[in-house]
Amino acid sequence: MPLQSVEPQRLYRQIAEQLRSLIAAGEFTPGSRLPAERDLARQLGVSRPTVREALIALEVEGVIDVRTGSGIYVVQPGTRSGANGAGHDPAEWGPLELMRARELVEGEVAALAARNAKKAQIATMSSALAQMHEQAGAGIVPRVGDEAFHTAVAQACGNEVLRDTVHGYWKARSGPLFERLGEYFENPASWRAALVEHAAVLEAIRAHDPLAARAAMQSHLKKAYTRYSASWRRANSS
Repeated sequence: MPLQSVEPQRLYRQIAEQLRSLIAAGEFTPGSRLPAERDLARQLGVSRPTVREALIALEVEGVIDVRTGSGIYVVQPGTRSGANGAGHDPAEWGPLELMRARELVEGEVAALAARNAKKAQIATMSSALAQMHEQAGAGIVPRVGDEAFHTAVAQACGNEVLRDTVHGYWKARSGPLFERLGEYFENPASWRAALVEHAAVLEAIRAHDPLAARAAMQSHLKKAYTRYSASWRRANSS
């Protein structure tokens, strides 16, 4: 198979470009099935999460079609417009890389919030968590409440740079790659788990326990990363 080894530190965009070029050259014809994610990762010499992000990028652009329980297929040119593919920013962060960054940064943000949060700020977090429960109970994906919760934690940390950093994460979270990945990941069971994890963060901040707040936030984001990865494997098992 005419794939070239990719250095581990390369971003998912470069892998997507290599696959896109092979498709354009006719190595993978419209309607044909791409190798499984694990095989692509082995042949490219990169991790499965990196390949996963590249495939999501190609799906957003309408280059491939991911069929649950079947595989990944090359799309006939012109048959799909893609989900915001024409406006995809090539500099957009990879969703799974973003999750890892959030784990590191937002853990410290939560610790600072536990030290500095005022009663009114804790009340705002509690209100955001209640909003998440309400949205989930109504069958609505509680992204609005989720963002409000994390934003409230960042606001309470007392550091404007960290607050703006978290805001940047959520701006990236609304991008087409993350939205598409969420379609594989987000379900009632995952959000029930996330609600419990958010409650643990809130309780640690309310108790003004920085160590517990850091651990709770890091645990939440580690589990979220695992849910994203596991969902993709299930959707694309072969």
